[in-house]
Formats: sequence, structure tokens, C-alpha cells
Amino acid sequence: MLAQIKIGILIYLAAINIVTFFLYGIDKWKAKRSRWRIEEATLLWMAAFGGSVGALLGMNVWHHKTLHKKFKYGVPAILITQLIIIGLIIYLWF
Repeated sequence: MLAQIKIGILIYLAAINIVTFFLYGIDKWKAKRSRWRIEEATLLWMAAFGGSVGALLGMNVWHHKTLHKKFKYGVPAILITQLIIIGLIIYLWF
């Protein structure tokens, strides 16, 4: 049972990070073409719901949102917070 939960969590994290990475790329593509954009709140929420690694990779690979303070500092802060929470869960659970 615990192994299935771990596998489910890993699949979820892989999926949300891949989607988040490509959302940053799509938004950059749309920005260059003056098209409808993905809301900044959506990009940040995707990071907050587990896609922070994908968001950071997307920011660096696509060179997107790297100058916006809420992304430049917010996404790394989200990742650090997530790592602290994971560390606390591991420490308290095991």
C-alpha cells in the first residue's frame, strides 16, 4: 500500500512538472507573437501545486519571467518551502 502511494506521488510530481515546464514555454511563445497569454497566477499555482522544478527549468530554458520579482524570488521560495515540508514529513513519519 505504501509503495503504491509513493509511486502515485512520483507520477503526479513528474506529470505536473512536465506540464508546468511546457506551460512556461507556451506562454513565452505566445508572448513573442502578441497572443492570448497564460495568467501569471496560473503559472505560480502550477509551481505551488508541485511543479516548482518544472517552473524553474522553464524559466531558465525558455528565458521567461526571469526578470519578474514574483517569479525570480517566488518560484525558488516555493521550491524551498516544498523541500522543507518534504523533509519534515520524512523526519516525522520515518
